[in-house]
Amino acid sequence: MPAPPEAGADGGVLGYGLAMAHLIKDKKKLIARVKRIQGQLGSVEKALDEVHDCAQILQTIAACRGALDSLMSEIFEGHIRMHIIDPERHPTSEQSKAAQELIDAAKAYLR
Repeated sequence: MPAPPEAGADGGVLGYGLAMAHLIKDKKKLIARVKRIQGQLGSVEKALDEVHDCAQILQTIAACRGALDSLMSEIFEGHIRMHIIDPERHPTSEQSKAAQELIDAAKAYLR
């Protein structure tokens, strides 16, 4: 069993600050998205329980996947912008461009 993560100087787990500002700032919006996803998943469960049409169930599952991918994309973008290129370190325009290219590639993949 791996050893537990060590605490860093900032009080968080190594490499991760205690406060994830980009998540805290958008906390209400992100939680609202999660609740909508939970509702969609509840619809899938209900449709399976009530033996609805397969096409309808597949469509609902696809909507759930799209919603999860969108949530993941938003959190991924914030992680890159705040933890990888860290605005406090004043990234070069080349670093900012590379980060944007990575974000664009991830968004395209998650569509």
